[in-house]
Order: sequence, then structure tokens, then C-alpha cells
Amino acid sequence: MNKVFEIVSEDQYFLVLNKIARIVVQPSPKKEKRTLTSLLEKHLKEKIYICHRLDKNTQGLIIYAKSKQIHKNITGQFRKREVKKKYLALTEGNFKKNKGVFKGLILDKEGRKFKEKPKKSETSYKVLKRCKGFDFIELIPKTGRTNQIRIHLAQAGHPILGEKKYAFRRDFMIKFNKLALCAYWLKLRHPVSSQQIMVKIGVPEYMKNFIEKGRRL
Repeated sequence: MNKVFEIVSEDQYFLVLNKIARIVVQPSPKKEKRTLTSLLEKHLKEKIYICHRLDKNTQGLIIYAKSKQIHKNITGQFRKREVKKKYLALTEGNFKKNKGVFKGLILDKEGRKFKEKPKKSETSYKVLKRCKGFDFIELIPKTGRTNQIRIHLAQAGHPILGEKKYAFRRDFMIKFNKLALCAYWLKLRHPVSSQQIMVKIGVPEYMKNFIEKGRRL
């Protein structure tokens, strides 16, 4: 069985994981029994509380609280947009500009199904490396809408490599067998000491290997 997660940072109040495998965080309407949360609770032998979302197909950092009080504090930081996050992605084609901002009203597929209203969203991007047929970019979401980054990049005509939900696979020049998106950096206020905590992981190996094989422009 492939490794599902690794603990990147932990103290008596909360912990930060690197979610490695394609696994749901919590049960969906399909009622999965094997989730990131269930496996983590089995590993820790205690009840824990998820503080935010991360897609099944997205790798990266995710926060769990060890008590309801700490969970309330951290989720409150998310609601106030005090928690900062950065992502890395491989995207189809090459951007004309090295950096920019996506703004607009978006609605994910689940929201459309339940007839929700589109919401304001904003994501900034910066090209870190240009390769033949794709870019390696950093993204900073200013708002926290569901699937925001995936939607913004698809709408811009530069979908994430491996995207199946918001782009047609037949339209990709480069075939990729997983979603090339990773939540690699986050910063929050410690729920007890109030000190700023920054957690970061390196570029995932599957991304790094692909970039090294790609021919730079």
C-alpha cells in the first residue's frame, strides 16, 4: 500500500500533514470508509478535527486540530482569511505574462448542481519555470472558493496537467496521469501562543522529475 500521508509539523494542539495519495479527506456522498481522517485517527489513536478542505486529487498541506476549541480557533482564522496558502502547479501551454491575477465570479460543478450563486474569487500566479508545452507556476488564492485554482486556470486556457473535472483530456497536448497541483506552503497564527507559524514542503518528486525531463524555453 502506498504511503497516504506524512506528518510535517505537530504539537499538543494541532498538526499539519502532507497528504500524499489520492484519498478523500472525509466521507463524500459515496460514504467512503477509508479516508485521510480515519487513517490519521487510527495512527494517532485519538479523535481529531479537520480545519479546511483539500481535494481528493490534490497533494499537500492540510491542518488538523486535536480539540474542538483549537478547531474553532483555526477555522475562525480561515473564515477571516488570516491563513495564507501557496500552491505549485504544472499547467498546459505557456502564459504570455510571467505573473498576473485571476478575478471573477466562479461556481464549481457541485454548486451548479445545487443551484448556488457564483461567488467572487481571486488568485494570483507567478511563472517559476517555462518548459516546452507547459509552465511550472506558483499560485496564491486570495479567496477560498471550492476548486478555485482549478477553475481559474481552466478558464484562462491553461488547465492543470491531469485535470479531468474542468477540462477535456483530449484537448491536452501533454498527457499526465495525476492532477499536477500541490498545496506546498501555509502560514497561520498559533491557536494558543498567537505566534506566526509557517509550514512548507518541497516540490513533489513527480513534478520535479517531469520538469527536469521537460525542455526549458
